[in-house]
Amino acid sequence: MISILILTKNEEQDLPGCLDSVRWSDDVHVFDSQSTDRTVEISQEYGAKVTSRKFDNWSAHQNWGLANIGFKYPWVLYIDADERVSDGLRIAAIEAAKADAPESAFRLRRRDFFTDGTWLKHAQISPFYLRLFRPEKMRYERLVNPVSIVDGPIGEIDGFLDHYPFSKGVGFWLERHVKYSDLEAKTIQENRAKGGEFSLMKALFSKDFTEKRFNQKEVFYRLPGRPFIKWCYMMFARRAFLDGSAGITYATLQLIYEYFIVLKQKELEMKAKS
Repeated sequence: MISILILTKNEEQDLPGCLDSVRWSDDVHVFDSQSTDRTVEISQEYGAKVTSRKFDNWSAHQNWGLANIGFKYPWVLYIDADERVSDGLRIAAIEAAKADAPESAFRLRRRDFFTDGTWLKHAQISPFYLRLFRPEKMRYERLVNPVSIVDGPIGEIDGFLDHYPFSKGVGFWLERHVKYSDLEAKTIQENRAKGGEFSLMKALFSKDFTEKRFNQKEVFYRLPGRPFIKWCYMMFARRAFLDGSAGITYATLQLIYEYFIVLKQKELEMKAKS
């Protein structure tokens, strides 16, 4: 079987649906960031084990959870409260997560949905995530939108993890991404202070998905006018327009988010010079 790890912070709205989708596991852990709503109560009603810790940043928080939570099984499936495990993913995950499997982690595909239920099939920038893994073989880096670092071979499984990032409305999404932009700008600034090493060759040709994505981010952060570049990439390279008005709106929201990061970067640079 598989242990389930769910990260939460005031998720009383979305958590019941998430927990319903993982009832097949008898080892569900809710890793809570000191919620002030009914998140913990709901978790306990479903029989989930609750661990509470004050949130500091994404990678530190996730790494602490993997190191300190007592999982019953050797494999962990990590999901967020606004995500749902489909039947296809459940079957594929159980089949893949064997005790003697040579892999250390498995990559799966996530489907993001807009407010009207439209699957952002084309607008979604990267649908692949490392979410099924052996906890001792996994660690995270970066303050926000962390990069998954796996010690060992990586496989891939079928099925979908369904994600509803707009379940609380567009306003909540924007509010959350304003906070994310602070951490993104801080991460970029810290990396620049350390020398900001990256490889264009790895960004283009690396066979390691995680390494390739990391270097692509570092190249992207150095491009002038990158909010508009991101919008163009989503609209024309990813063909977000094929998702209709939902895809166009989502691409525009990503442009706004990227512009927030640019503004926060400039603020940090000005403070560093003063």
